[in-house]
Amino acid sequence: MTGPAPGASAAAARAAERAARESYGRLVAILSSRTRDIALAEDALAEAFASALERWPHDGVPTNPPAWLLTVARRKTLDQWRHSQVAADAAQTLLAVADELGWDDGAGAVPDERLRLLFVCAHPAVQAAARAPLMLQAVLGLDVSRMAGAFLVAPATLGQRLVRAKARIREAGIPFEHPQARDLPQRLQDVLDGIYAAYGTGWDDVEGADAARRGLTTEAIDLCRILCALMPTEPEPAGLLALMLFCEARAAARRSTEGAYVPLDQQDTGRWNHAQREEAEALLLAAARRGTPGPFQLEAAIQSAHTQRRLGAAVPPQALVVLYDGLLALRPSLGAQVSRACAVAAASGPATALQVLDALPAEDVAHYQPYWAARAHLLAQAGQADAARQANAQAMGLTENAAVRAWLAGRLFSGE
Repeated sequence: MTGPAPGASAAAARAAERAARESYGRLVAILSSRTRDIALAEDALAEAFASALERWPHDGVPTNPPAWLLTVARRKTLDQWRHSQVAADAAQTLLAVADELGWDDGAGAVPDERLRLLFVCAHPAVQAAARAPLMLQAVLGLDVSRMAGAFLVAPATLGQRLVRAKARIREAGIPFEHPQARDLPQRLQDVLDGIYAAYGTGWDDVEGADAARRGLTTEAIDLCRILCALMPTEPEPAGLLALMLFCEARAAARRSTEGAYVPLDQQDTGRWNHAQREEAEALLLAAARRGTPGPFQLEAAIQSAHTQRRLGAAVPPQALVVLYDGLLALRPSLGAQVSRACAVAAASGPATALQVLDALPAEDVAHYQPYWAARAHLLAQAGQADAARQANAQAMGLTENAAVRAWLAGRLFSGE
């Protein structure tokens, strides 16, 4: 038996990686739409990818890799059902479903399938803490180790939540149909949280070195655009879209031309994407006119305040404190509390801001890197150099981002 042609294995790996990045959520949605078993769909798809990496170097990459993967995964799903002796008629049903769900190359079907699965993951029968990570795993293909940090839990804990959530969907027979209009308000917040978690996961990978995260920011923005179109009278989808576009607009300025980390207040505004920034402003204004403020609108308003520097205006510190107060009233979070402390420092000085940080529960902030970075900065401003260096060292030890660590190290040695 002859081996694969030179370069065939690399070409197969690239094609599989692209299919995973662009089609994973759609494939899981199709495979699980009738079985209501997300775990089974993921297992079958994982086996299909393994088969692809084994066969494509010899057979060549198929014309439509996602269609090939779907066909193989369907077959494996049927085999699994037969072997598990669920019921002969169930297998027959799946055979009929396989015929019914013929692959459609039309791109228009893609977002609806992903969005439908997002709403399924937001079903009230699924534990609330598991909904957003379930969306990231089932729709976007992220593994537990990549997600755990974003949700401030241990990987093992998050993994257990996901196993229970998938079992709950299967055992409860949760339908995969689009929810009725009366269900949308109940599930919307969780879907928005899932989309924003996807964006945040991609945003954290600023170097784009993680293939599984690459493109998540664009995918999250696309999903939110679809949601805005589906629910045009709801202000929070527009608020979330504005928030992500404000962030995306300054993505290129997060690193210097040499790759060094650049804090927000030191970014070159000439490198911001002003078309995205202006679209975000328009979306935020339109959402605000509906008269129902929500947490994503407030977060977008905070981002809008920071972009005023582009227009030559100073960021209004007291206005930022008010916005954070509103955000915390609607939705308390550790990140918002730490950010509010930084706003308090600008408005009332570092000593007052340190009192805000001191009031946070020690067990909550012990391993929260933004807290230690902010604390180091405020201690330095207050003239407490030794304590600032200790806090800065703590922050350095809690980040996995090399560029951020280098920036913190520079701050440590400069005594800032």
